[in-house]
Amino acid sequence: MLTLDQIIQIAQPNLVSGTHCQPTGKVTDDSRKVEPGDIFIAVRGFTFDSHKFIPQVLNMGVAVVISEEFYESDDVCILVVSDTRKILGPLMLAYAGNPQKQLQLIGVTGTNGKTTVSTLIWQALTSLNVKTALIGTVEKAFGKEKYTSLLTTPGAAELASDLKKAVDLGCTHFVMEVSSHALHQHRTNGLNFDVAIFTNLSHDHLDYHHSIDEYANAKKLLFDNLNEDAVAIVNTDDIVGERMISDCRANIWDLTLTTDDYRIAMMDASGLLIDMDGIYIKNPLTGKFNAYNVAQAFLACVAVGLSPRNVAQALESCTGAAGRMENVSINLPVENGPYPMVFVDFAHTPDALENVLKTLQEVRKAGQVIHTVFGCGGDRDRAKRPEMAKIAAKYSHKCIVTSDNPRFEDPDAIIDEVCTGFAKDTKYDRFTDRKVAIKAAITQADGNTIVLVAGKGHETYQEIKGNRYPMDDREICLSALKNYKIPVLNKEGR
Repeated sequence: MLTLDQIIQIAQPNLVSGTHCQPTGKVTDDSRKVEPGDIFIAVRGFTFDSHKFIPQVLNMGVAVVISEEFYESDDVCILVVSDTRKILGPLMLAYAGNPQKQLQLIGVTGTNGKTTVSTLIWQALTSLNVKTALIGTVEKAFGKEKYTSLLTTPGAAELASDLKKAVDLGCTHFVMEVSSHALHQHRTNGLNFDVAIFTNLSHDHLDYHHSIDEYANAKKLLFDNLNEDAVAIVNTDDIVGERMISDCRANIWDLTLTTDDYRIAMMDASGLLIDMDGIYIKNPLTGKFNAYNVAQAFLACVAVGLSPRNVAQALESCTGAAGRMENVSINLPVENGPYPMVFVDFAHTPDALENVLKTLQEVRKAGQVIHTVFGCGGDRDRAKRPEMAKIAAKYSHKCIVTSDNPRFEDPDAIIDEVCTGFAKDTKYDRFTDRKVAIKAAITQADGNTIVLVAGKGHETYQEIKGNRYPMDDREICLSALKNYKIPVLNKEGR
């Protein structure tokens, strides 16, 4: 329970008016959940403003209202602050009993790799018998209990609840993805990260941030707010890596894999071998970008006090997140083969798609061809659509363009915009129906083909006009592979 004095100390209001009564209830920013004695925080959203519900909650018996506007009331304490978003997180955490004080908190930010890095950390710590919670794009995990995740980084109320749940279940460590949206919207305000990780920065979310500079500045907030005793693990091989830590007070652990001491010792289709100053890390993931992911997961585990050699050994069996370079063509009956090799990946940005396709180019055998199935989401950054086509064409022998969460846009219009990125002589197919596109790609492939199905990864739905319809790329691929018959292709692999 929070007292009025505690609330005032956290909120630091510009004005206090009304009756100084003590709250007896919870902290909430949802007017639908208000009960007598509660503390209500009015937040200006991007689609609505909850200040308009203040008259309603005053009649419902709240004890305290925190607002950016003055409201006169004789029965309720009104606190006026400059920005309610900035104090929402600290108040929620305080109401939950500040559970973060009992946890080692690890945050991972960047355009690509957040999910893989955070999952690898969780897997490694768990295998070393460190009870760890995970919050991210794909799932939430509290020890061995797993739940569906709806946002990369939850809102302040949910996040405080998750931290408390982790403590209640005996977790000592907490790993979370930290999105640029969450940082810009102050969802993580009040959290004191023990370790913060920057993976990389590339073209994404510019429909929200408007420029790459604004996007970078949002990511940088994680490092600007670290304490002196925290550790910042930063990929300084990325062009903005140094910028991330330019105002950082924490201990800087910069990561490069381009020296004799820190390097990729081996990389092929079977996995990676990374030399971290004499500590060798073997891992089943492949590709240069995954080498950075594995290396940063290693450093994070070491930063929270674990033995480097024990962490390296634990990472040998860590596979990362579902839908990230996931090979769905393994463990199939050989009598119907040879099968095409089919990977499902979440790559939905130009940089991510290029990383995945470069990886496949690096590990493919002589004579193998690459067919890429991809699309672009509706109601999102349109500038990346032709860029995705250019990248797919550059690294693939064949491209198939399809739908990827068209949302409220016309899927065919999205595909039209994507296809403007192809050169006139580029050979490609287009199928509006994603299931048809995936089945066509696999049906037309042979044993010397690598099929990449990009864009949705772990997602199990297609979002159309406000509704989410069941669709799992991995299930569609497996179904097509189980019914696979070896096709007769021409020399171009078509």
